Amino acid sequence: MERPRIAFFGLGAMGSGMACRILGAGFPLTIYNRSAARAEPFRAEGAIVAGSPREAAGHADIVISMVADDGASRGVWLGEDGALSSVAPGTILIESSTLSVEWIRSLAAEAAARGCEFLDAPVTGSKPQAAAGELCFLVGGPAGALEKARPVLEAMSRAIVHLGPTGSGSLLKLINNFLCGVQAASLAEAMALVEKGGLDRAEALGILTNGAPGSPLIKALSARMTAREYTPPNFLLRLMAKDLAYASAEAKRHALDPVTAAAALQVFQQAIAHGDGERDLSAVVEQFRTD
Repeated sequence: MERPRIAFFGLGAMGSGMACRILGAGFPLTIYNRSAARAEPFRAEGAIVAGSPREAAGHADIVISMVADDGASRGVWLGEDGALSSVAPGTILIESSTLSVEWIRSLAAEAAARGCEFLDAPVTGSKPQAAAGELCFLVGGPAGALEKARPVLEAMSRAIVHLGPTGSGSLLKLINNFLCGVQAASLAEAMALVEKGGLDRAEALGILTNGAPGSPLIKALSARMTAREYTPPNFLLRLMAKDLAYASAEAKRHALDPVTAAAALQVFQQAIAHGDGERDLSAVVEQFRTD
């Protein structure tokens, strides 16, 4: 069978790895990225480089977006020369960015108005998992659309989990990142206390990372905090702040008071003010260091 034609938007830390996996699996690929220079290596590997989302989506069977936030997503889908101005009815639209549930539902309605099928399919994992094709897709939307899109998602993933109707994948992704953000903020304060309290850092971290607090995230972030190596980032610090803000807003829509999310968000906002927004999220610790 002829492979579906894929259009892909966003060649950041995650999107670059995902697009490589799609291309490597033999899918015809057209890409669009706001910074055209990032797209050139893909042209050399056989991808078509489009000048706009509209151009990229015009002949695609499946369109995938992996961008930073609601505003960027709105731009590639609905902006001037946006993808929804050229998609054909029956096209499957996949939003894999970490976005607000409110925007996802609005985007799904826009897709339906054009006769397209829509999936929200954010991922767990970071830059190394994207490059290795080991992401986990958290999918909301129609099961039939997912089955049509499954072959291309499988090229990028180790797991695909269908969670329910539109918005389900995005909600769980926000909850996932909320938990990660709270852990990262608490680790930053714990690391500072270890250092300022005069403890042997290696011994202290050995206890913490191999004991009850030692989640995979804590282990990975503590290593980067110790080495103070924050570039290239696996996950941008400012994007964690964005995710915490979206998660907090969603909690409030459900009449919940997101106390720990709000506290973690404050820690990340302070890190951005400290100048660490474009570094790896593990740089959240630097605001607490004075050397």
